[in-house]
Amino acid sequence: MLLVILGLAVLLAAPLAPAIGAESSGRKAQPPADQPVILVFGDSLSAGHGVDVDATWVALLGKKLVNQGYGYRVVNASVSGETTGGALARLPRALQLHHPAIVIFELGGNDGLRGLPLRQVRGNFEAMLTQAAAAGAKPLVVGMRMPTNYGPAYAEQFHALYAQLAKQFAAPLVGFFLEGVALDPALMQSDGIHPNTQAQPRLLDNLWPALAPLLRK
Repeated sequence: MLLVILGLAVLLAAPLAPAIGAESSGRKAQPPADQPVILVFGDSLSAGHGVDVDATWVALLGKKLVNQGYGYRVVNASVSGETTGGALARLPRALQLHHPAIVIFELGGNDGLRGLPLRQVRGNFEAMLTQAAAAGAKPLVVGMRMPTNYGPAYAEQFHALYAQLAKQFAAPLVGFFLEGVALDPALMQSDGIHPNTQAQPRLLDNLWPALAPLLRK
């Protein structure tokens, strides 16, 4: 189990194609620009390594919203290898550009992989969540787990941080984004590290219960 979770930590820092932005793909007609925006701010788990852009959980989210009659536009501003510090630096511009109604924060894995001080990680998250709220966006916190490379206390405190932040900012929480995926070889790519195409619906299923209460028709 440790090896699998460690592999997933490597995944978060793996090189990927540039971040996928709904406003930049240009391959299909985009939803009207006046629709409220759901901004996905994540790392490689949301950028979609080894998965066709139209099959990622973010793309599936867009399709589900349309199918269920929700009038949202999904913008994917996820970047491979992103840390909370890097995301914090990018967030003001993203908020100004997209004016999101909801921001999904799927971050922190690379911070944990590097063993960054949890006080620093917390501070970056608090700043981002504060900025999102000040911009009128509702935040959603997506939790991750880390292996015990830096000791079990660090791993436990790292995971607990997400619940603490969600409570502090009254934000919905996804306890562990890779629940039901990380330890299932059938849902992993051949390298045993990256979630495959078949895993993407499960990732969306893990996130949807936390997102749905924020949505309005």
